[in-house]
Amino acid sequence: MIEELEKLDKNFSEGTFLTKVDHIFIMILNGIMDNDMTSVKHYLSNEVYEKFCKLTDKYISMKATRLFDEMNVSSTKITNIDIADEEILVHVNIESKYMDYLIDENGNFLSGVNDHRIVTNHNIIFSKKRNALSLSEIRRCPGCGASLDLNDSAVCKYCNQPFDMSDYDYIVVDIDTF
Repeated sequence: MIEELEKLDKNFSEGTFLTKVDHIFIMILNGIMDNDMTSVKHYLSNEVYEKFCKLTDKYISMKATRLFDEMNVSSTKITNIDIADEEILVHVNIESKYMDYLIDENGNFLSGVNDHRIVTNHNIIFSKKRNALSLSEIRRCPGCGASLDLNDSAVCKYCNQPFDMSDYDYIVVDIDTF
């Protein structure tokens, strides 16, 4: 399974990919806690981004914040790889532990688990175009050419143009609900 993917995607490294998956997962949790998914948008398909925006909009309308305290990723595993004509799909399972609860605007507990960490499993599907472009070491804004920090928001701080990661690398195209 991995060997076939490595033949097709010469830049694929299982260890590097799994580390990136963990990073993206934590960024998603942070986006939910901030009620703002902008910093992780470039790693998400439009559909997944909209799904999380609806979730955070719900918390905003409730004047609540969802917290994930003491979070960590216990394990990340590739469970399946689908290779199609146009794209490569990598299915991943993440086991993580965190306290998951809601607080109101005054910091008062509303609901959830805030006294011990719970173990959760999330299934995520990543997609990469078969004809993806090479992602160089220095990421440049397609609008003005300025350097971009993809770990930040991948939106140019000079011209505000977003960087479309789907043209270069794996992005989240499906994730089970939070």
